Amino acid sequence: MEFEGLQRNRKIPSLTPLIDIVFLLLVFFMLTAHFVKDQVLDVTLPEADSATTLDNEEALEIVLDNRGHILIEKKHIAVSELDKVLQQMLSGRKNKQVILRGDEVAQLGLTVKVMDAARKAGADSLDIITQKR
Repeated sequence: MEFEGLQRNRKIPSLTPLIDIVFLLLVFFMLTAHFVKDQVLDVTLPEADSATTLDNEEALEIVLDNRGHILIEKKHIAVSELDKVLQQMLSGRKNKQVILRGDEVAQLGLTVKVMDAARKAGADSLDIITQKR
């Protein structure tokens, strides 16, 4: 007479397929992850010895590249619309600080237009972002 308890097969499930799936998911998410950049335009900041850190994240940031493209809050803005857009954006803000992140070879005339438009729109201050040497 045979007892059922003695004949019981003790099978351990194979963990290899589970580990393979976990590694495939890991590789998939690593390859498809988007690494967020600071800005959309490629800007080489000018260097300065007197550069300090700026911790105000509520300020309105204007990005100016070497080809004359202007970007405000990740939206491309034409030079002709700059005054109107800045007035609209600064009118509803409590903090009217403007940060200019310009390329080191950006046109001086365009930089002055951005600074003048910010002043006309009522900006309290305008800071120019640089890299420390």
